[in-house]
Amino acid sequence: MTESARPRQLSLRRQLLIWLLLPQLVLWLAAAMLAHAMAVRYANEVIDQTLAQTSRALARQVKPFGNGFYVDFPRAAREILEEDPTDRVYYRVSSPPAAFLLGEPAMPAPPRALLAKAGNSYFYNASMKGQDVRVAALYLQAGTPEQPQLMLVQVAKSRALSAELTRKILFDMGLPLLGLMLLTSLLVWAGISRGLSPLRRLRRVVENRSPRDMAPIELNNAPAEVRALTAAINSLLEEVNRQVEQQRRFIGDAAHQLRTPLAGLKSQSELVKAELLGSTPDIPRACRQLEQVETSVARSIHLVNQLLALARAEPETGLQRSLLDLNQLTREVTAEAVPRALARKLDLGLDSDDDSLLVLGHAGLLRELLANLLDNAIQYTPPGGEITVTLRRQGRHVQLQVCDTGPGIAPAERDKVFQRFYRVNNLAGGKGCGLGLAIVQEIARRHHTRVELHDNSPHGLCASLLFQRENPPAHTGP
Repeated sequence: MTESARPRQLSLRRQLLIWLLLPQLVLWLAAAMLAHAMAVRYANEVIDQTLAQTSRALARQVKPFGNGFYVDFPRAAREILEEDPTDRVYYRVSSPPAAFLLGEPAMPAPPRALLAKAGNSYFYNASMKGQDVRVAALYLQAGTPEQPQLMLVQVAKSRALSAELTRKILFDMGLPLLGLMLLTSLLVWAGISRGLSPLRRLRRVVENRSPRDMAPIELNNAPAEVRALTAAINSLLEEVNRQVEQQRRFIGDAAHQLRTPLAGLKSQSELVKAELLGSTPDIPRACRQLEQVETSVARSIHLVNQLLALARAEPETGLQRSLLDLNQLTREVTAEAVPRALARKLDLGLDSDDDSLLVLGHAGLLRELLANLLDNAIQYTPPGGEITVTLRRQGRHVQLQVCDTGPGIAPAERDKVFQRFYRVNNLAGGKGCGLGLAIVQEIARRHHTRVELHDNSPHGLCASLLFQRENPPAHTGP
């Protein structure tokens, strides 16, 4: 795999930092914009209040006189307004539409959309002599009742003071906000580091653990999520330990069970060799010993086949189940067992429904299950006996039953016969190796069912299983 094709390794710490700090950054930016808007509003309110007071004070210096106006505006008052050249105050008094009384002729006119009302002050931004100004416009009623007039008093001031005031407000608000943001980020970083510390401890525990150590992991004072992860790991360790122990037990049992027939095979072959190489070879005796060798070989082959079947039935091996006809499979396996039954003079029959019985399972394992049940029945049923395989529909289930007229198994022994290499005392003379029913039960368990043993009337044993019946797939049109 090339470097570009490798999946990116996402750090949990990085993801948490992104998801926690990114929304925080967005909120801080929104707060900064809100703070700027508030600073501008507060600065404008201070300037507007000053301009409004100045415009009203100036309006008091202009008094109606007949059909005109009398201006009482001493020079000292003008100098007060104009003494600061960097923050000069401009003013103008006029009687709209065109009567200019005093002040600055270049004063920007109020917006045309402004609906003026006498006695009210109006504020707007404009440009005057190359600089931005804030203007307050005050309309006053003047003249006589016969000839009413409207007097306009305008006072303007540079917006530099407003901008300076805005910067000071933002500076005074921004420094604490910035410090608070940095402190919050450090607290988030520390909180994430502390929150992830149980995961780091868990990683160190797993890294320092021996591959043979399957003991549960203990992680004290951990959050619920880490405890859940630890519990899942412990469950996995327990399952792995169980599988390892099962494999060790299987290997030990296989070695123990194979040792006896192989040792007997070796002894019998040595006896045959000694007999044939003797001075007076006894051919009939050698033939009997060869028959025993053949029996030992057959038993060893049977044992190996059973062990392989048990290994295939182990739960750790993969099981791909599919829809199959249990009726057809039962007919095929029963037909394959007929020659062995006839050789032992047994009556082997099949009693099943004529239609198909669909179940979800593994065809190879189900064949092994039924073959083992038939092998046990054929092996332990005396000559002249009967073996019946029954397949019946029972509601949403299918019952598979194998009944024989053999010696049966006592109720006290029926749970033990499913243990590996366990043989019933009254059946010890058989050629079995004690694995058949263990294989059957393991396969049944993997198909979500179990084997039930009960008496057959008038004598013998019945082995029954219940499988979930499936509906046939719906046919779709071409």
